[in-house]
Amino acid sequence: MANSSVNHSHRPDWYRRLFAWGIAHGMARYQRTVARYKKTLFADIRGDVVEIGPGAGANFAYLPSSIRWIGVEPNPFMHPYLRRQAEQLGVEIDIRTSTVEQMDVDDNSVDIVISTLVLCSVPDVAVALRDIHRVLRPGGRFLFMEHVAAPRGTLLRSAQQAIRPLWQWVGDGCCPDRELWVELEQAGFARVEYQRFEVPFPIIKPHIMGVATK
Repeated sequence: MANSSVNHSHRPDWYRRLFAWGIAHGMARYQRTVARYKKTLFADIRGDVVEIGPGAGANFAYLPSSIRWIGVEPNPFMHPYLRRQAEQLGVEIDIRTSTVEQMDVDDNSVDIVISTLVLCSVPDVAVALRDIHRVLRPGGRFLFMEHVAAPRGTLLRSAQQAIRPLWQWVGDGCCPDRELWVELEQAGFARVEYQRFEVPFPIIKPHIMGVATK
């Protein structure tokens, strides 16, 4: 499950439009399930914030109005949903149509980068994490919540691998079996802290959330 299309501009417009509609209208149960985790993860957000793949703006409800928010969202069909949600919640936003791997954001310029259900679908996780590291100021934080691979050798891991081709097509590139904690630990951050939790959605049941500090 991907929160947003990340770098799949080769998809036809009808697909990207339909995917945006699905994210805006089909994620309510999931969002209710992870609300308490997001409240914890986003409890201390401040300063200049970049959110990668913000989708339809599900995270706006957790963000203080005092921040400066930049959204890196390459799917233009997500933008109307973002603007509508931001207007309803009184959040000022700056949407940039670039990719996670090549963000239209200056080096060492932001305090926080946010990612929820995005790294599952980027074509190259290492490149994306490198660009996240690039835009963060020294001491800046990368806050993430992602679904990940089940433990190796389990039936769920086998199911994730078996369904991956179809899942990627339906979920705009989403890979259900990525060991994202490994990528994070190898991305050059000074410190990576995360915890595991589970949600009642079979293929994406295992999750991690945490903070990587530059």
